[in-house]
Amino acid sequence: MSTDVDGVERLTAAWGRIEAWLWAHAPASAALLRAPASEAEISVAEAAMEVQLPATLAAWYQLHDGVDEDQSSDGPHVAGILPSRKTMLPLDRMVSEYRMHIGEWDREAGIVPFARTPGDVWSGWYVDARKDAPSFGRLGSWAVDQPDEPYPWPSDGWPLPDWLTAMATALEQGRPLRRPDGADEAGDRPALYLGGLTWVDTRDLRIEAVVLDGPR
Repeated sequence: MSTDVDGVERLTAAWGRIEAWLWAHAPASAALLRAPASEAEISVAEAAMEVQLPATLAAWYQLHDGVDEDQSSDGPHVAGILPSRKTMLPLDRMVSEYRMHIGEWDREAGIVPFARTPGDVWSGWYVDARKDAPSFGRLGSWAVDQPDEPYPWPSDGWPLPDWLTAMATALEQGRPLRRPDGADEAGDRPALYLGGLTWVDTRDLRIEAVVLDGPR
């Protein structure tokens, strides 16, 4: 019986649920998922950053090398499949983003920006790859005008498999993302737009997407 110490099995299962939901209900977003990254490609990226990716993040890239937002004229609208409308970066873009954060923004080494807002470099998600940190392997948020911080704050961050599991459940149940403390994330409710998935704040009366309100 596997104990799944590093969380890879849980991450793979959660992503399987998410991808199945995308193909069934948001095919325009599912079509932007890139082919898997090879172990060699992951090693090249790690060498370029001088960082070893946590096992869960590496396993995620072995399922898909991010999202190809450039492949559709609606890419910026349907590529933001992760909560807060972020898109998962291909490995080469992750390396470029990391180098900019370290070199130009003077951010701490080992904070790996794997996702950002489609079409810009202003904000996104990171995974902590500092092996001696209590937040190792956990989720955080970054922004050009704010310090990096674990998500949700204050905490040591959200383990990546748990975050994706919460995302899968939100999609399947048609409700907001639920934080580890049980509270709904009001600004992160799944919605359908242009045949793809997006995430919306239902307090925004300008929403044009079809907000999910129950299972599909």
